[in-house]
Amino acid sequence: MWRKNFIDISPYTAGEQPKSDDIIKLNANESPYPPSPSVERLLKERDFSLRLYPSMDSAPLRKAAAERLGNANGVSLSYENIFIGNGSDDVLAAAFRAFFNSDKPILFPDVTYSFYPVWCALLKIPCRTPEVDESFNIIASDYYPENGGVVIANPNAPTSIGRDKEFIVDILEHNRDCVVIVDEAYVDFGCYSAVELTKKYENLLVTQTFSKSRAMAGMRIGMAIGSPELISVLGAVKDSYNSYPLDRVQIEAGVAAIEDEEYFRNIVSKVIATRERAAKELRALGFEMPDSSTNFLFVKHKSLDAKEIFEFLRQKGIFVRYWDKPKIGDRLRITIGTDEQTDKLIAALKELIL
Repeated sequence: MWRKNFIDISPYTAGEQPKSDDIIKLNANESPYPPSPSVERLLKERDFSLRLYPSMDSAPLRKAAAERLGNANGVSLSYENIFIGNGSDDVLAAAFRAFFNSDKPILFPDVTYSFYPVWCALLKIPCRTPEVDESFNIIASDYYPENGGVVIANPNAPTSIGRDKEFIVDILEHNRDCVVIVDEAYVDFGCYSAVELTKKYENLLVTQTFSKSRAMAGMRIGMAIGSPELISVLGAVKDSYNSYPLDRVQIEAGVAAIEDEEYFRNIVSKVIATRERAAKELRALGFEMPDSSTNFLFVKHKSLDAKEIFEFLRQKGIFVRYWDKPKIGDRLRITIGTDEQTDKLIAALKELIL
């Protein structure tokens, strides 16, 4: 009888993790490059005193993040404007708990990051999912009606489409009475960041991650930027279930990564350059895709079935992402790898298509 009390939920499904090092892994939007050498030196040389608890509120990393993000976005940010968690998934989960507690449905697109509906189901948050248009664009007016909160991924995943400041301001101006979350997991690859708007809109929370542009997916560091009031509520939620979300290694490695701005800009530039070359070569092979503001491409072939391409590439040891879902079942998401990995991807596709 006790089994009747189990939760009934369909969990989030991540990209397949290969069991061989020979696989070209382009299905999880990871960086093809290592973290900053400063991080690697730190891990080799530092004694982290692991017998001791870490900073309860990740203070050193919050201070470093506030300085870097403030300078990058032309605003004054402090420790009180930053929240740190175990990847942006942890940050977002805390935000859903903290801010979406009314009887009104929260709003997010029908095609977006597939963790959002999982959190709603887990936390019993009502939600409504306005449809993106035929080009996968989010329609701002769909977010005007009364609601319990708004979540917009910008750039959106898996579509790769980024929107400008005017679009974000439009959403904010029509949602003054609820919390608006802008999920910026991929923002560093060529999209407008709403961080500056947190100084004007006290109900805006921006989330970012170290997993993509800082090449630290295995370290699990994410952050939120917002008004001191929002950050304080997030902290209260965190302290109600996990008082020490980041360990001592994560905190110091995060600081080292933030401080190496030159390396950060270098690997982001490499990914963008490879992305543009890959897009050009894929279009020449008959693929269509939106212009990407991320570290991946969202592609559809003019004549070949997406599942057929996915299975062919898998046999060649190249993993890309395929979903058997409405609206996106004819498309693949291809993470941008190194130039060498991209050459192998293109060569395999030519073998199939030409």
